[in-house]
Amino acid sequence: MVDELSQWRVLMFMYEGRCGLPTNFDASYCYALGYGAGALLHSGKTGLISSVGNLSAPVDQWTVGGTALTALMDVERRHGKFKPVIKKAMVELDGAPFKKFASLREEWALKNRYISPGPIQFVGPTSTAVNHTLLLELGAQV
Repeated sequence: MVDELSQWRVLMFMYEGRCGLPTNFDASYCYALGYGAGALLHSGKTGLISSVGNLSAPVDQWTVGGTALTALMDVERRHGKFKPVIKKAMVELDGAPFKKFASLREEWALKNRYISPGPIQFVGPTSTAVNHTLLLELGAQV
């Protein structure tokens, strides 16, 4: 059982992981999302959110499309009434990113083991690196 403080620490760790300095991957991903949104709008598609797939492949092999907004929704009782809401995305304690964190947390408590390429990386050896958390979610061994 994970106590409340541990859950808070895990949540903060995951949020911190999403706040890294941008790379070419981040810029390409956001560009692809925007391009997809424009294409959906231009073709008159409504009720869809732009989505990008095949993210562990090179950018030219990504797939851009739309995901139905309703696929992201759930119905919850709030203030005595059922309302449609976007599903909460909780930290998956049995997911690969958390398991990797859990396997290293004792070492990380004693030693700095940051993976940060430094300022914005648009050129150089780390400029095309994919975020480790995403790779773990996609099943890669990092």
